[in-house]
Amino acid sequence: MVGVLGLMALAPAASATGAPPSGGGGGAQYVATPKIAKVKCVRRCASKKRARAGSVLRLRGRDLAEVEMVTFRGSYGKSDDVTAGAVGSSASAVRTRVPMGAVTGPISVATADGVESGATAPVSILPPPPPEPNAELSPVPGPRAQGAPALETGTSRTKAYAGARRAVTFSFRLSDAVPSALNVELVRASDGTVVKSWAPEGVTPDAVHSVGWTGKLGRSYAAPGRYAFRLTAATADGAVARSAQAGDVQRDAFDLYDHIFPVRGRHDYGGAGARFGAGRAGHSHQGQDVFAACGVPMVAARGGRVQYSGYHSAAGNYLVIDGAGTELDYAYMHLAEPSPFRAGDRVYTGQRIGSVGETGNAQGCHLHFELWGRPGWYEGGRPFDPLSSLESWDSWS
Repeated sequence: MVGVLGLMALAPAASATGAPPSGGGGGAQYVATPKIAKVKCVRRCASKKRARAGSVLRLRGRDLAEVEMVTFRGSYGKSDDVTAGAVGSSASAVRTRVPMGAVTGPISVATADGVESGATAPVSILPPPPPEPNAELSPVPGPRAQGAPALETGTSRTKAYAGARRAVTFSFRLSDAVPSALNVELVRASDGTVVKSWAPEGVTPDAVHSVGWTGKLGRSYAAPGRYAFRLTAATADGAVARSAQAGDVQRDAFDLYDHIFPVRGRHDYGGAGARFGAGRAGHSHQGQDVFAACGVPMVAARGGRVQYSGYHSAAGNYLVIDGAGTELDYAYMHLAEPSPFRAGDRVYTGQRIGSVGETGNAQGCHLHFELWGRPGWYEGGRPFDPLSSLESWDSWS
């Protein structure tokens, strides 16, 4: 698996000349460019010493004493970058905790003056342990003041996908007292920020009420990560009940992911010839092959609008989707049968688009999968290696 934690080679380093801190007067002080040589998970690791949200990583290298920030660069662009503080920095080592929302990808560090290291090879990061399911209404852990309503809550699922058709549903029931004020908040677990809120009206005691969320904040999709619903109910005389303590990332929590792995059955990534850039007659391989039995269901890794659907002598039955809320196009080739979707159709994340096949110029049943950057598939964009993205999606799907 690409980027398994352990001893790792450093990608080409940034300039070693260093940079002066900002500020005037008396000449600039030299700040050496930090360099990372090894990354290792040392605490709260997943199996085989792999990292996941909440794990502690030790980064070894040179000129790390001034490092204050660690950036987890994700799989593509800056949209999935997350940062964490550095702890215990010394000249040769620094520690950091993997933040919620970090995904497989390179890591870099930076000093307070903005001097940044080169990026490491991709580091495998697994998602955190899933939240505890509570799809059925159950009494909350509190806190609850005397005279406040008794609360029961439930959340429909612990795993959700941006761009999927179905919303996450939060349900609740109150008893023992009538609230004069009621508020439901959606909290981002990584920093405790309230990203959305509801003020349900017409709530009656002993009846079940619900609110739903589609994964969008305004017109944009929320960043991947853990979120939790929080219910607050207050009576007219000020007695307050809350569904959970602040900082609780388990109660009524769910993980939001930006993609789902497209092949929904046993699969593998083949050998060297299946990789992006492998030699082909007159060209190089522009995607990653995922081998599976013919007929295994195939779903949209990310929802969006169908851009192309048809047949090509090399690609076989194929489909291209313009990913909603992304700058990417997603191409699926060698489908067993023509996809039922046509250009312009709306497809949702996780919705079935076809089956694994070997139509066109294919040897063995497999999905040939491509990712294209802006402005898109054969519209001036370029394909890039999708393997690290596929492996990330595979780890949580």
